[in-house]
Amino acid sequence: MQLKIMPKKKRLPAGRVPLILFLCQVISALEVPLDPKLLEDLVQPPTITQQSPKDYIIDPRENIVIQCEAKGKPPPSFSWTQNGTHFDIDKDPLVTMKPDSGTLIINIMSEGKAETYEGVYQCTARNERGAAISNNIVVRPSRSPLWTKEKLEPMTLQNGQPLVLPCRPPVGLPPPIIFWMDNSFQRLPQSERVSQGLNGDLYFSNVLPEDTREDYICYARFNHTQTIQQKQPISVKVISAKSNRERPPTFLTPEGNASNKEELRGNVLSLECIAEGLPTPVIYWIKEDGTLPINRTFYKNFQKTLQIIQVSEADSGNYQCIAKNALGAIHHTISVTVKAAPYWIMAPQNLVLSPGEDGALICRANGNPKPTISWLSNGVPIEIASDDPSRKIDGDTIIFSNVQERSSAVYQCNASNEYGYLLANAFVNVLAEPPRILTSANAHYQVIANRPAFLDCAFFGSPLPTIEWFKGDKGSALHEDIYVLHENGTLGIPVAQKESTGTYTCVAKNKLGMAKNEVNLEVKDPTRIIKQPEYAVVQRGSTVSFECKVKHDHTLILTVTWLKDDHELPSDGRFTIDKDQLVVADVGDDDGGTYTCVANTTLDTVSASAVLGVVAPTPTPAPIYDVPDPPFDLELTDQLDKSVQLSWTPGDDNNSPITKFIIEYEDAMHEAGLWHYQAEVPGTQTRAQLKLSPYVNYSFRVMAENSLGRSLPSQPSEQYLTKAAEPDKNPMTVEGLGSEPDNLVITWKPLNGFESNGPGLQYKVSWRQKDGDDEWTSVVVANVSKYIVSGTPTFVPYLIKVQALNDMGFAPEPAAVLGHSGEDLPMVAPKNVHVNVLNGTLAEVHWDPVPLKSIRGHLQGYRIYYWKAQSSSKRNRRHMEKKILIFQGSKTHGMLPGLEPFSHYILNVRVVNGKGEGPASPDKDFNTPEGVPSAPSALKIVNPTLDSLTLEWDPPRHPNGILTEYTLKYQPINSTHELGPLIDLKIPANKTRWTLKNLNFSTRYKFYFYAQTSAGSGSQITEEAVTTVDEAGILPPDVGAGKAMASRQVDIATQGWFIGLMCAVALLILILLIVCFIRRNKGGKYPVKEKEDAHADPEIQPMKEDDGTFGEYSDAEDHKPLKKGSRTPSDRTVKKEDSDDSLVDYGEGVNGQFNEDGSFIGQYSGKKEKEPAEGNESSEAPSPVNAMNSFV
Repeated sequence: MQLKIMPKKKRLPAGRVPLILFLCQVISALEVPLDPKLLEDLVQPPTITQQSPKDYIIDPRENIVIQCEAKGKPPPSFSWTQNGTHFDIDKDPLVTMKPDSGTLIINIMSEGKAETYEGVYQCTARNERGAAISNNIVVRPSRSPLWTKEKLEPMTLQNGQPLVLPCRPPVGLPPPIIFWMDNSFQRLPQSERVSQGLNGDLYFSNVLPEDTREDYICYARFNHTQTIQQKQPISVKVISAKSNRERPPTFLTPEGNASNKEELRGNVLSLECIAEGLPTPVIYWIKEDGTLPINRTFYKNFQKTLQIIQVSEADSGNYQCIAKNALGAIHHTISVTVKAAPYWIMAPQNLVLSPGEDGALICRANGNPKPTISWLSNGVPIEIASDDPSRKIDGDTIIFSNVQERSSAVYQCNASNEYGYLLANAFVNVLAEPPRILTSANAHYQVIANRPAFLDCAFFGSPLPTIEWFKGDKGSALHEDIYVLHENGTLGIPVAQKESTGTYTCVAKNKLGMAKNEVNLEVKDPTRIIKQPEYAVVQRGSTVSFECKVKHDHTLILTVTWLKDDHELPSDGRFTIDKDQLVVADVGDDDGGTYTCVANTTLDTVSASAVLGVVAPTPTPAPIYDVPDPPFDLELTDQLDKSVQLSWTPGDDNNSPITKFIIEYEDAMHEAGLWHYQAEVPGTQTRAQLKLSPYVNYSFRVMAENSLGRSLPSQPSEQYLTKAAEPDKNPMTVEGLGSEPDNLVITWKPLNGFESNGPGLQYKVSWRQKDGDDEWTSVVVANVSKYIVSGTPTFVPYLIKVQALNDMGFAPEPAAVLGHSGEDLPMVAPKNVHVNVLNGTLAEVHWDPVPLKSIRGHLQGYRIYYWKAQSSSKRNRRHMEKKILIFQGSKTHGMLPGLEPFSHYILNVRVVNGKGEGPASPDKDFNTPEGVPSAPSALKIVNPTLDSLTLEWDPPRHPNGILTEYTLKYQPINSTHELGPLIDLKIPANKTRWTLKNLNFSTRYKFYFYAQTSAGSGSQITEEAVTTVDEAGILPPDVGAGKAMASRQVDIATQGWFIGLMCAVALLILILLIVCFIRRNKGGKYPVKEKEDAHADPEIQPMKEDDGTFGEYSDAEDHKPLKKGSRTPSDRTVKKEDSDDSLVDYGEGVNGQFNEDGSFIGQYSGKKEKEPAEGNESSEAPSPVNAMNSFV
């Protein structure tokens, strides 16, 4: 369609009063442009354009000027009334009227008095189309009378008493401004204790001795006449009392418990409470049944005055002031009533109509009390004005129907109540004028590309013409989707492009004719700085240059100007401009600052700046190196929807060049107080083009970094709120898992506030069965992270989509995600379970997989329950705790490690999904074969005699089969710790005691003992013992914990040879101890160690410290104790720790671990002492007792 602007007018049929409101909307005033050519033949009623204020206070020392200006065609004539009667200015020689104006000038400076011309004036501007009138202008001369003479007696009072110094200034016009000073014209200090009231009096809550003075003077300043009047000084003397009795507060003003206050709407409401008391009371204010307006409430005079600006009817109510000190509190209630002089709701507007048209003048005002609306026509009350058949009055509205040229007039609306009045002029001008275009013909417009263009088409006509725009010779009409047509006829092009260049035609039409005008638009390339000046730091006395390359439209004239700190360059020969460069020679400290390159054409201006830093030519003796100072002067420019340019001024680099700037942003709308990384730029760059996201309230800050670290952040930039847009991404981590067998729980990670891109963030959740033909089911949910779909079949695959949306639209279509509805327990147990026993501790289990449909969930694996039922030998029937092994995935076989040999086991298999495990397969029995037994539980040697030893033992704790026999091997150890021949003896399996006879007396023996099954020999246990000397001897003490203890007592102590032998033995022992001590200090080893190494067990290799054998004797300087080895307990029994196999080495979870094929990870390794071999070796370390025995 064509782009048109239509006249805003409707016809009002008679009797259709409800259309009044409609007319208020569609009829607008057409202001007749005061174009000189147009006014040559276009009539217009008068309009008052300037007038003096209603309450006009004049300076009696100057001439009186009462303004009244008006426009109209033909030019209006002016007349005045004074106090309601015609004011004949020709009869008063002191009164003149300005030419072509209604302004009165009354010359009272030569003669006459201002009081003579005091009164009410009104101006009337009249031409053939009507008469406009001014407000009633009340003219009064200002007055600044003197104080009446009075004799003021000195005031004497005691310390702590209250005092009021009255001012009572003379009544002036306008009222004076009151203040208190002394004879030196110094203002008297005021405080919570001493303050001036609104009436000008000076109030003392309590007096102090320092209040004594003779020059309390009240001054009245009359601003209108610029005069100050002075009251007689008041003398005050304060006598120090012996005791000041404190007292609770009482009010000095206002009096009583309550008072009333009336104020007009729009004025400043001032409420005052001043109290006396000792100590000085503090004043508080509250509003009963309401709160004080935050932005309009102010406290003055040390909170003694409450002020509310722009007071309105809502501020009416009871206000309470509270005076409080340490002895009590009192309050005073002020009842405030807010009245209102009339104020406009809708003032009448001028109407320009053509003959036969309809229209209306509407005058609406409000006030308290409600104002009365009255109409005048050409300054005469409408009731007595000439009759007009096209006019009908309906309260505050005049309705015009089928107007004719004689209907032209100026109407006045007067809204008044007891507090004032409003007067408005509005004319009705009936014209019949064909369209006229007031814009110059063939106007030429130039504009920069990508900027708005406005083509003017000022017009006039009556009736109001319609406006159409065309482009080019072919007359193609312009459409509203690209262009904007304003009511004044201007054509707006929001973003002008190169193709917008051309000729545009404006056509104005009404029923009386048509007018058109052509204008030309030319779109130019923008001016751009393609090489910006760069930040520089130079030494004093050197030369620096800044480069500024500019690209512009070749049809425009370019001017490049350089500025320093936004001012012209110094007129100094050191500054030279050469093409695209500014060169500064012999740089001094004053040359540091910001240099700006400004490129101007007639259409646009661009600029770029760089900072010059000047440093000393040589480093100071002790330069201070530090991180940079924070950047400052952050500024946002080129503010677009999704980008903005940030510029800043670097701080001091503190003698280490800035390497880069880091830019952070804060989102005050979504994450106030949190700063995020935005970008970083090189240290020579002081601006950055930043990409923005929609609907984010950005603030930016910048940090500088040099080789020493990073500066503190700059002050934040101004905030910049980007426009909202639809989301550009969808939630992540979309999943569909059921929590119950009949539901589907759809979850996702919600977008954060930064990613929402706009208000009203929601999610569209869609789903359908993957393998079905169902349509997508969708629901829109609030900003949550979960939605539950109920009534779904069990474990069915679903396609799921979660799409973000906000008030601006939807995010891109998301990809579908595969999910499943809720799982249920498997229905079927694995079948065809069979066991393959590999050895006594390991078995392999196989089973058939269950059907996938029966799993009813995600297959997680198979779980094997197995337990030991009883021993195969029927001798140990006890129920064992069930053990569990888990095999992940779809495996159909696995290993059972850690079994006990010669045992009866039962197992079953169950399938596992995400909900749990299914039914168990039928129990499967299997037996493990025999294995080698563990070592006998204990070995004791009892009843040693001269030639025999008795061995007692306990069977192996884990026989792992049927024991067939025991094997005992033993060999003697001589006094030099050499091992004798090894003797092998077989003992029946049913024995637990055996006596060895025909042994040598006083001889140490070492025993090796182990059990056997059909699978082989088990682990051995060892022990040592000593036969006695003779039957009279006592049993040697037990040998344990690595110490071989043997002693004998022979009743030969009284024999001489024995005494000599003992002395020799003692001497040898002493020598041995001395040698050991010396070798120990020299880092050697006991020779006994060499003996032990020589006499080692022929079948048992030396073991580490923790294997139970002796360690190496050490002579380290830290005197650490000898490493401990295993020794025979004091009861000559040796107990071996249990060697039960553990599943920790095999399964998963709590029971062990397997590799992918279910095989056990690791190896079984058992430590078993080798059988002794023939030879003379010993594994026991010497002791003093043994040494003694060896010498016997």
